[in-house]
Amino acid sequence: MISAFKHLMDLYPQLELSAILLKRPKKDRFQPVVLSMQDIIALLQVTKNLKHRFIIAMLYSCGLRIEELLQMKVDAIDLNRRQVLVKNGKGRKDRYVSIASSMEPLCINNMQTYQPKNYVIESMQATTYSSSSVRSFLKKSCKNAGIIKKVTPHTLRHSYATHMLENGVGLRHIQELLGHSKPETTMLYTHIARKDLLQITNPLDVAVEQIVNGKKAPNLSLS
Repeated sequence: MISAFKHLMDLYPQLELSAILLKRPKKDRFQPVVLSMQDIIALLQVTKNLKHRFIIAMLYSCGLRIEELLQMKVDAIDLNRRQVLVKNGKGRKDRYVSIASSMEPLCINNMQTYQPKNYVIESMQATTYSSSSVRSFLKKSCKNAGIIKKVTPHTLRHSYATHMLENGVGLRHIQELLGHSKPETTMLYTHIARKDLLQITNPLDVAVEQIVNGKKAPNLSLS
């Protein structure tokens, strides 16, 4: 709206509107929901349907957007090179992402069981799978796994990026794997990665350890 007003002021300077009074609101900064690695494993374990388990594993292990997976053709997965070709990603860009070696049996099982003709994930009519169906079974799997966080397919992508950063992968590599055009977008995950934070000793733990070791903890109060 502010941009529209400023454009109007350029076209009609006789309106004598003051650009100084037009202040843009600050953009809300929401931290994305991230699952732990234990949550991911639990999610896969409780998902008994093969196709559903394959979808969850692909979204997480490759850091894919939901539409990137649903639009993926059968020839996009190269198990010999352990990589996946993501075509026409956001910004109409193609990219390669690595696929976990532990995904190979699941990929082969999925292909042999469903024998997709066009897309890696297909409906019963050999058309693209519905994103609403993915969100529906993901919600049920989270409930069965005891995960109370609000989880969407994009949560698996956020979790992938955060875990990569915590495992020491550089931001530049993560940016390429996620298909981000700007490094600032990838830097979001530096605020939620716990790699450095986990190395900080909590002062309460220090105080409790001093008591356990027979040392006096200064000004300790848990009331």
